[in-house]
Amino acid sequence: MKKDFDIQSYMTAGVERVVKDALKATLKNPKEAAFMMRFAAASKKASAKRAKSEAEGTHIPPFLIASITSQCNLHCAGCYSRSNHATNDCAAHDQLSDEEWSRIFEEADELGVSFILLAGGEPLMRKDVIEAAGKKKDILFPIFTNGVFIDDNYYGMFDKYRNLIPIMSIEGGKKSTDARRGEGIYDLLIGNMDRFNEKGLVYGCSVTVTTENIEDVMSEEFISSLSERGCKAVIFVEYVPVTKESKELAIGDAEREFFSKKLKKHRESNEEMVFVSFPGDEKSSGGCIAAGRGFFHINSHGGAEPCPFSPYSDINVRDTSLREAVESKLFRALRDTDILNDDHNGGCVLFEKREQVERMIM
Repeated sequence: MKKDFDIQSYMTAGVERVVKDALKATLKNPKEAAFMMRFAAASKKASAKRAKSEAEGTHIPPFLIASITSQCNLHCAGCYSRSNHATNDCAAHDQLSDEEWSRIFEEADELGVSFILLAGGEPLMRKDVIEAAGKKKDILFPIFTNGVFIDDNYYGMFDKYRNLIPIMSIEGGKKSTDARRGEGIYDLLIGNMDRFNEKGLVYGCSVTVTTENIEDVMSEEFISSLSERGCKAVIFVEYVPVTKESKELAIGDAEREFFSKKLKKHRESNEEMVFVSFPGDEKSSGGCIAAGRGFFHINSHGGAEPCPFSPYSDINVRDTSLREAVESKLFRALRDTDILNDDHNGGCVLFEKREQVERMIM
């Protein structure tokens, strides 16, 4: 890995760019624009906190992914979370409590974490945790949801707490979305989008990019359809093959080049929207930003993991602080080797190199 690459400067610039784009995307919505201006100021203070920790020898990432539940109501085809048994039909008995998640959010705020992506399972099944997140107004909480549980109570919560941004998962059109997520899900999502738009509430969409849907989800028609319904953010996630049989769904170099060109064009022609790609161009970030370089993952039981696609942990936030977790032996070992910058297929180097990661915690 490049020794002269400054991850702190890169990630700080990335946060500033996302906030700037988000502010631009909400200028026509006075209430949301007011919140984004306040958050822009908060993110600068958070950046200063991270810089202070960096000077003291501890790198604090600006992003955190928190899987607040292991329970999910859907059985999406190719789900990595069900494949590694992190998600089930019923909630596990030893999940972190509402109070424990509140403490984690408080610690993250004190450390200068600017974004906490709430995931699962299906995170909207933990309403009390979602509300606790809403009260941490200096942190932006994108919520990766399948959209099924969005009701009047949640619309009210999203209006009250503007730092909660629902990100609904969609696979493109009706055929591809229902094929992966279940019959009727596409129509439900479209209904949700129209209602968010009517209420003047900000929401986004997440799209899993595969070799089968890449042309569809990167088309001008698809992006325009989301924009017309008021979508303000699109997060593209490269598909990670969970079985040998699904490897052909992972995009390769040719598809990634096509994706990058289309993404650049959409950013230029759709200034009212924010576009984020994961993992994006790892070369520009000096390699994968997991394991605390740019973010890390806390699973529903409290285990601190490099990322959701690399479910290995040697420390639990139930027993320690977030600051100690980001400096775990596993995270430090990953950051000190070249594994995060290795060549790989698909969307996640740590998933492909999982045998090497496993050996690091033995």
